[in-house]
Amino acid sequence: MNAVTWDQRERIIALLGEASADPHVRAVVLTATGRGFCAGADLRRAPSGGPRVPGDVARTIRLGAQRLIGAVLDCEKPVIAAVNGTAAGIGAHLAFACDLVLAAEPATFVEVFVRRGLVPDGGGAYLLTRLVGPRRAKELMFFGDAIGAAEAREMGLVNRVVPAEELGKTAREWAERLAQGPTRALALTKQLVNAALESDRSTAFAAEAAAQEINMTTRDANEGVASFVERRSPHYEGR
Repeated sequence: MNAVTWDQRERIIALLGEASADPHVRAVVLTATGRGFCAGADLRRAPSGGPRVPGDVARTIRLGAQRLIGAVLDCEKPVIAAVNGTAAGIGAHLAFACDLVLAAEPATFVEVFVRRGLVPDGGGAYLLTRLVGPRRAKELMFFGDAIGAAEAREMGLVNRVVPAEELGKTAREWAERLAQGPTRALALTKQLVNAALESDRSTAFAAEAAAQEINMTTRDANEGVASFVERRSPHYEGR
């Protein structure tokens, strides 16, 4: 069920960092094989240490689950989640952190933490409150009930639900469309949207103006304006 091991987590974080820095990477798809998308953290394979002291748990969360979710949110390329099956715990949060979420019809999402007597981690309260509002977030986290793909779409957690056999094809189509777009403009747009709910108007407007200033130095911005004036389709290079 693709429970995340320590090694896998570090590998995903590294790959997302590489995607941000590589101009040839224009979009990212995060998906899985088998019956599940991600069943959560694989606690059985976590690195073991000595006796626990105060601060160890908080440090583990900061350096583990929060770093993983932060890597998705901070990736400078659009990230699509293609959820093929169960997404539970950190697996659900991994999907919710992505910019766009596709779900196969059999997919389910579970805030499983309460079932184990745990507090949600991996930015769950941060993400869910922004996606569905505090009351819906509390319902999901207090009860820990599984919700199907269709209900998740109605709640705003998923962009589109597709038959299982079409998930890979649809994810590739979306990724290809994004890869043909103005990559730097998309990165700046992602930053503005992610920060929007945390900013007052003056801060948001200042960030928007700064993003416009930066973007107008890119080749793609110049190409977009030129193509409009010349009445032709733009050809973006991601630079």
